[in-house]
Amino acid sequence: MSQNAPAAALPEVSVAERLVDLALAIDPKTLPQAVREQAEFLLLDVAGLCVAARDTDYIRALAGAVDGGGPATAIGHAGGFSAEDAALINGTAAHGEDFDDTYEGGPVHSATVIVPAVLAACERFGRDGQSALAGVVAGTEALCRMSRVVPKAIHRSGFHPTAILGTMAATLAVSVALGLNRRQAVDALGTAGSMASGIIEYLAEGSWTKRLHAGWAAQCGVRAARIGRQGFFSPRTVFEGTHGLYNGFAHSTEGDYGALLDGFGSDWTMLSITFKPYATGTMNQPYIDCALRLARRARTEGFTAEDVVDVLCETAEGYVHRLWEPLPSKHRPATEYGAKFSAPFNIAVGFITGAAGLDAFTPATVRDERILALASKVRYVVDPDNPYPRAYTGHVRFTLADGRVIEERQPFIRGGVHAPLSREELESKFRGNTAYGGWDDAASGRLLSATRSLFDGAVDLAAFRPT
Repeated sequence: MSQNAPAAALPEVSVAERLVDLALAIDPKTLPQAVREQAEFLLLDVAGLCVAARDTDYIRALAGAVDGGGPATAIGHAGGFSAEDAALINGTAAHGEDFDDTYEGGPVHSATVIVPAVLAACERFGRDGQSALAGVVAGTEALCRMSRVVPKAIHRSGFHPTAILGTMAATLAVSVALGLNRRQAVDALGTAGSMASGIIEYLAEGSWTKRLHAGWAAQCGVRAARIGRQGFFSPRTVFEGTHGLYNGFAHSTEGDYGALLDGFGSDWTMLSITFKPYATGTMNQPYIDCALRLARRARTEGFTAEDVVDVLCETAEGYVHRLWEPLPSKHRPATEYGAKFSAPFNIAVGFITGAAGLDAFTPATVRDERILALASKVRYVVDPDNPYPRAYTGHVRFTLADGRVIEERQPFIRGGVHAPLSREELESKFRGNTAYGGWDDAASGRLLSATRSLFDGAVDLAAFRPT
């Protein structure tokens, strides 16, 4: 194209403008009960996860890197922080152990970005629970839908969709919660597009930056909304433009924006969110189910890990660069965090320990030679008909020294639409997480009660801090 060629015609109404119109129309008083309940579950899950991670090395490092003092709460911590720093800490903590919710169509982690951003903004600016509810619902619904505009492409390009799209959705969520008008919210989204970031090089050595992505997106959401509220002029074609978000991160201007906009506010994609039963990467969840069933069969059919000579797993092509390759490093993960993105380790630790909670991914387990010996026997084959990302499946086939072949399949991820976790199961997960973070039953009970009532009155986070 020559320098004098005319620029592409801009749309009369942009994607961001249409999205903002739909989001601002959400009325928290008329939400379906299932949507409101889902928002409560997302808040519950985030609160428990933040307490679980509050004294980890990565959260101590992050909290030490920001200035204390401010009106906003870092969940599980005494003292206050700026709204942006509270969102950063809470988002990182909620995502830190990869025990947070996930949306299969993306995959993206929604609540771990949206809830910290909305809580921080509402606490800072004195917004009430109904405003927080509207923001959580708008942002969560948007993030799930954004992941379907150009499926798989952002990950394939080397970026983390939760980080990239989460920045946009958090900005929308905070804009709704703070009551921004159309122009302000569109400007906020335009600004957020220049804040979005997050590469997936953490896969190389199991480093901590993936943990940071959710917190970074949450704090960008708070900051971009505040900037937009002041009238900072930004591109309204931030999504679909020639130099827009999807072309920059998914390398495509041909996205399906109907997946984002059609039925927004009436057809609730967020009801398809999965709450993880295991403290590991999304794609590993069905493999853990297979491994746990094989462990039960081992007790009744009389075999041990040492009897296994080969483990073959069918997998999706989209899993390979995250769970399987380079295979030697997946057989022996360098860190406990890196182990969460190794299918061989997840299968081995699930089979040998009979669990996959927070205690399954520790410095001790990643050096356990019995676990590593079984992990080293795990290999994979790509199934060209695997339904990912429409569904997440697992398959594990053991071949034993005596010639027996024992196999398990999991056709879907538990905790999602096919096998949702009940309120009782989610509250049990919450209590386990708060206990892991060192909170006693009384403190855990106060926090649980606060999550049940937060959307009905003032956004009071006193129970979210230690007494």
